[in-house]
Amino acid sequence: MTDQSIHVENHMVTRMPVRPDAVASFDVAVIGAGVVGCALARAFTLAGARVVVLEKAADVLDGASKGNSAILHTGFDAPEGSLELACVREGYRLYHEIHARLGLPVIRSGAMVLAWTEEEVATLPTLMAQAMANGVTDVSPLTAAQARTLEPALSDRVLGGFRVPGEHLIDPWSAAHGYLLQALENGATLMRQAEVLTGRRSGGSWHLATTAGAVEAGLVINAGGLWGDEVDRRLTGESWFRIKPRKGQFVVFDKSAAALAGHILLPVPTQITKGVVVCRTAFGNLLVGPTAEDQDDREHATVETETLQALIRRGCEILPALAGHEVTAAYAGLRPATKEKDYRFRDDLAESYICVGGIRSTGLSAALGIADHVLGLAKGDWTPLPDPVWPSQPNLSTEGARDWQKPGHDGILCHCELVTRREVEAALTGPLAAGNMGGLKRRTRVTMGRCQGFYCSAELAKLTEGRLSQPMLGGESG
Repeated sequence: MTDQSIHVENHMVTRMPVRPDAVASFDVAVIGAGVVGCALARAFTLAGARVVVLEKAADVLDGASKGNSAILHTGFDAPEGSLELACVREGYRLYHEIHARLGLPVIRSGAMVLAWTEEEVATLPTLMAQAMANGVTDVSPLTAAQARTLEPALSDRVLGGFRVPGEHLIDPWSAAHGYLLQALENGATLMRQAEVLTGRRSGGSWHLATTAGAVEAGLVINAGGLWGDEVDRRLTGESWFRIKPRKGQFVVFDKSAAALAGHILLPVPTQITKGVVVCRTAFGNLLVGPTAEDQDDREHATVETETLQALIRRGCEILPALAGHEVTAAYAGLRPATKEKDYRFRDDLAESYICVGGIRSTGLSAALGIADHVLGLAKGDWTPLPDPVWPSQPNLSTEGARDWQKPGHDGILCHCELVTRREVEAALTGPLAAGNMGGLKRRTRVTMGRCQGFYCSAELAKLTEGRLSQPMLGGESG
């Protein structure tokens, strides 16, 4: 039996065992290759299970996970005693434990929760008490003067707040890529364009029909994100929860604006949303967002001029000097919200099925904790890998050296984001090669800078010709 990357009817299969029959068999099938699905694949692979990840898109992180705030949360404001809090805390701990071995950045910025009205000031003691109860005991109160001393660019309208030193900035996508790549390098299989159509359980196994072929698995884990309830229905005939997509729009300011905020600047949260955040990004820009807008459409997250202008105004109210800086880009993402604030998990071990749903804004921080929790639920009789491979992600953040600073990179292709030809070539090859333009952007940041690809797209189109699910000049977005 050999392992290789093959294309079958345009469906990319990575590390798929070549078999004489038409059905591939695994111990665990993870449905969905968002950040949680990638973390699940890693956890079960390292535990010794034969794992397949089924993703309906041409590339990973193509759903809710492609649009996030890239903050590593402590869980200071999570509901006390909730599953979300437990997963965020464990995910935070595990990220710090493994990030260096996988080449994942951490920018230790800290956060400030800021009050702008007397009503918000009155809630600060309660929020700090909640943080303490959640195990985040290093929070400290701030007067308005102390806040402005720490952040001189803050508006003089700020009335007070408190500091959360453990909140950090990370790369929004490299973590998921790192988790999944480690799974693949240690024997897991990724099937793209493999939408799960139906499933039935018989003879002690699940029999899944996908758009990329049939799959058998002993255990099925539904990490379908925005489509989690629909996957639930396809497998069990009904769903016990309903996804209501929540759109978040963001504005990205030019790199010159990043110097205005050292901390992550957080608002006083509401029952519905954590609110609009102002913070640096791992790539050296400054971010304002997200909004929280419920919608029915699960596939399209549009940006609207009026909303973006409101975000710009809010950013300038917090940091008045922001008015002198240009906006580089705007984007929107969807979060898989439900009517319940906590995660929507269900395990039916009699049917060898676990559903991991309703993971809204904390999925990036909680992913490793969620995977650890689900692995504990599964109680699989596998032998953990004694010496797993630890592949390292390329650094795209402002922390550490970039590829353009190293010899032999064959020239800079995208000058706005300093992306080299070698980086693009590397992202187009290997077990987790980019499947579409959106995936290539997330792996390299090519075309995501100030000119938005105006100068480098022609050269990039030549380089990627025949290597993506759609040609660049065909209008693919992502």
